[in-house]
Amino acid sequence: MGLAREQEVEIRGEPAFRPGAKVRAIKYVRNDGTYRGRDIGDILVRKGETGYVRDIGTYLQQFYIYAVEWLDSGTLVGMRAKELVGLDPSEERAR
Repeated sequence: MGLAREQEVEIRGEPAFRPGAKVRAIKYVRNDGTYRGRDIGDILVRKGETGYVRDIGTYLQQFYIYAVEWLDSGTLVGMRAKELVGLDPSEERAR
C-alpha cells in the first residue's frame, strides 16, 4: 500500500565527527555477522566505552559510517553517528 518512510540522506551534510575525534558509545553494539573472528551476537562495543574516530566511510550512499578504534577492547568497529557522542577534550578533563 504505502511506501516505507524515507530516511534522511545523512551524507548531504557534513560528517558529525572528524578523524581523530574522541567519542563515547551511547549504545551496546553486537556483532551482526559482519565482524570477522567473533560470533554473531557477541558484544563488540560496550555502552560508555571511549574511542577515537580513525576514518569515515559511507553506507548505501546514505549514511556516514565512522571507523572507531575502541581503547578498552582494541577493536576497530564501524559506527553510526546516532550510536556516538563527541567528547570535547576540555569538557572531558572536567569530568
